[in-house]
Amino acid sequence: MDLFACAGCGTALSVPVERVALPVEAHYDAGHNWMPTLMEPGTYAVDPAPWGPPWRTWEEIGEAGSAALGVYAPQYGVPGGPRDVIVLSPGDTRGTRLLPERSGNSCLGIVAGDEPSLVCARCGLGIGFREDDCGIWNTVRYAPGAVVRHPLGLPARAPAPLRPTPPVDARGHWSPRWTAGAGAALAHLLAASGGRPLALPAGPVTEMFGRSLARVLPAGPPTRRVAVAGPGTPAGDAAVVLVPADRTTGRPWTPPTGATPVGLPADVWAHLVRPDETSPMPVSGRPPAGVLRDDYPLPDHPWGVFTPDRRTARHTLARLPEVRRPWLRALYDRL
Repeated sequence: MDLFACAGCGTALSVPVERVALPVEAHYDAGHNWMPTLMEPGTYAVDPAPWGPPWRTWEEIGEAGSAALGVYAPQYGVPGGPRDVIVLSPGDTRGTRLLPERSGNSCLGIVAGDEPSLVCARCGLGIGFREDDCGIWNTVRYAPGAVVRHPLGLPARAPAPLRPTPPVDARGHWSPRWTAGAGAALAHLLAASGGRPLALPAGPVTEMFGRSLARVLPAGPPTRRVAVAGPGTPAGDAAVVLVPADRTTGRPWTPPTGATPVGLPADVWAHLVRPDETSPMPVSGRPPAGVLRDDYPLPDHPWGVFTPDRRTARHTLARLPEVRRPWLRALYDRL
């Protein structure tokens, strides 16, 4: 557990928080919709990539300059801000003052501008940004040089049991956790494909990735087999495996077979392996194989076909050095 304080005067700027991996949906394209908080209460993440202004175009920076910022393929805007920005839930901050007049070009809320919109309430030092505009996760981001992290020496909370996140919410919308997680995984699947079709297992994995891969990869016989693998789920002879990402570090689980791992959010992966029971009524025994339960309420069903988030896919693939290979760059351009 850590606490953040002002680098200028030492004022506490957060409650005790625990570090976790930056959620994969941080770059989710929400369109013109209001978004909730990105971070769970009591947690924070560190964004290792440059974030925020100044924004410049790929043509302005050049290929070498963009590569130095960790972007290896053309994007509309390349962030030139600091690395290792601290991301928190607004409810976990303390001792700050908001200056909304420093918002950038926003729509219905505030976004990061040229100057910090959050300052220390005691000394006035600019410490970071608050964002809550439409289509943008509700977050607070502290500049790494403006705050000091104080380890509290407290033991981390016991990890909550891993529970699958359902793919559809009660309104019939696909979960951003699923679409963004699939978008990031799609980028890694393309990088692992070698530019040839992939053999996907029947069922949810094909529903998640089949259409997108068919649109981007050339037609032909598959050359590599994809499977779901992880603790207690063997990979078999698959060359590419969809595995859970560590909830604290974000690193994908390493398969013992030498297959190429492609990480999914652990709660999404868990749903592929063992979906939650949807019925609120306790039952004894199990229904026969192939028989569906007809209890009330029925499982939530989506309004449309599942599609991996394209923005997350392009964001992820643009930050893989392999995208500079001509065949993978051609796939990136087709996304």
